[in-house]
Amino acid sequence: MRDRITPLLTEAQIRTRVQELGAQLTQDYAGKDLVVIGLLNGVFPFIADLVRAMDMDLNISFMQVASYGGGTESTGEVHILKDLDRGIQGRHALIVEDIVDTGLTLFKVGKLLRDREPASLKVCTLLDKPSRRKVQVPVDYVGFTIEDHFVVGYGLDLDDKLRNLPYVGVYHP
Repeated sequence: MRDRITPLLTEAQIRTRVQELGAQLTQDYAGKDLVVIGLLNGVFPFIADLVRAMDMDLNISFMQVASYGGGTESTGEVHILKDLDRGIQGRHALIVEDIVDTGLTLFKVGKLLRDREPASLKVCTLLDKPSRRKVQVPVDYVGFTIEDHFVVGYGLDLDDKLRNLPYVGVYHP
């Protein structure tokens, strides 16, 4: 499979941008009660690096959602597999995503979390692919905007493989 991947973002590019995002988030959330919400599984390397780049006290919680079902196209159905293990009412909540593609996952998760009455709800994503949007969703912090490619690495997968690559690459079937 690795022979079908063309590098898109290097490990160094990702590290630099994550540090910049961490600094911006530290500034924007200074003095606020923040819970960072990671959407598993793909977000794990990004959220780990991001929160280490944030110089502030915060809580971390995770949700697990599924919309791809093992292929290279979203099924359009979003399933909550694991919900938060802590409340967010009255707290500032930051959803952290690996990639925002069609927007369907983020739309459903955003609606669910807004119903829990956080003080604020914003989104930070490593990758944004606006050309694929089926629903418009707010994305407040973007690592990189990319073209319509199927990407793997740095947490992003193909059939739950290739997440461990230290860079982001375009997969060519």
